[in-house]
Amino acid sequence: MDVKDKTAIVTGASSGIGLSTARLLSKMGAKVALVSRSKEKLEKLSSEIPNSIAVQADMSRVFEVKRMVKEVNDRFGKIDILVNNAGIGYDALAEKIDVDTFHYIFDLDLVGPLAAMQQVIPHMRKQGGGAIINISSAVALMTLPNNAPYASIKRALAVLTLTAREELKNDNITVSVVYPYITLTDFERNTIRDVPVPESELEPHGPFPPDSADYAAQKIVEGIESGEAEIFAHDWLKNRARGNPPQ
Repeated sequence: MDVKDKTAIVTGASSGIGLSTARLLSKMGAKVALVSRSKEKLEKLSSEIPNSIAVQADMSRVFEVKRMVKEVNDRFGKIDILVNNAGIGYDALAEKIDVDTFHYIFDLDLVGPLAAMQQVIPHMRKQGGGAIINISSAVALMTLPNNAPYASIKRALAVLTLTAREELKNDNITVSVVYPYITLTDFERNTIRDVPVPESELEPHGPFPPDSADYAAQKIVEGIESGEAEIFAHDWLKNRARGNPPQ
């Protein structure tokens, strides 16, 4: 899909990967709905990003997701692209996962994207097509200690994505999943943790250098343009997904 003159919803757009994606889509000629819980920050960003609007919504609340999609459609008259990016991390040992916290992460990182998909699909079908991009994570391809709650939800999101892709292929609606690597954002500092972590480990770190948010945004837009099923931040992640060791 050519994003020029298309209308896009980007959730989690007040910072990090979401903000970089919104800026890039706007730069490429798309109209963008910036979605997050931070009303004042969104409004400020909307004044800086051409052809954008601010729509406050808590993606963990289905009724707010429904209201948000309706507002975007009422304002722009169509919805061509949905980027489900909003989310938060949760680190805990499997045996120590707090069920209430897990429910919240589940609602925000999985149910929210599902609700947004369900709301935009009828609009896209009526228009003759569209593109949905769900942001998973590299950890969905791994089994790392303390990552069980977040990684399991992000893996579930990937399966949901690929299943919906098969179901919607005859409607000209592409549904794709992006697996970003560690990114230079505040994600680590905002992650909920039920395990002790030294201050030094709150900065992004891993076996390879972290990516910039702009790099992740480029991968997301590549997914919109190509319509590929799975978009990996790096080839070694693709190898990991295929069961091969990283190179």
